Amino acid sequence: MPAWIEYFAVAVCAISAVLAAEGKRMDLFGVMVLALLTAVGGGTIRDLCLGVRPVFWIEQPQAVWTALIAAAVTFVAARFVHAPPRMLDVADAFGLALFGIAGTEKALAFGTPGIVAILLGIVTGVAGGILRDVLRGELPLVFQPDVNLYATAVFAGALTFVFLRESLPASDVHRYLGMAVILILRLVAMRWKLRLPTFRSRNGDRLP
Repeated sequence: MPAWIEYFAVAVCAISAVLAAEGKRMDLFGVMVLALLTAVGGGTIRDLCLGVRPVFWIEQPQAVWTALIAAAVTFVAARFVHAPPRMLDVADAFGLALFGIAGTEKALAFGTPGIVAILLGIVTGVAGGILRDVLRGELPLVFQPDVNLYATAVFAGALTFVFLRESLPASDVHRYLGMAVILILRLVAMRWKLRLPTFRSRNGDRLP
């Protein structure tokens, strides 16, 4: 996995965290903490599951600087330029695509079975967003009933990547196709409100 992909993912996730802080009256320090946890949270959990020591951002402190600089620039820019309402969702979609495949590829490199690599790819993609939403007092996006193909998009892209990786000769193209599947699915789902069926018991929404 080229290092620039992980750094780009870190920057995008940090930007999404700053945009998500709008209206929460956070100061600069609070925004930077939120951005850093969003940017490295998923990768940290992935590395802990894989037994990687030290975790990626300790071994590569450039990732921390990337997140902090991206967050600071966005924090300042937001005071002068109003971000479109969809900007947060678009930034989050890019983070899902990049981190989802980065996590899957790293898990495969450590010899995990395909299904485990896919699950760790999902964790890498969505865990940072979960931390972001919990810290700002919101129900995490992945658990919201009206969310449009969130973790499902990561699953589809990671599955595509693993299938291509295990069925065809090694190629960097497989990585980018997996990312494209995640990004396109997420963007299309947001545009046309595509989502999975929500759970309803026989008695409707009433609890037993």
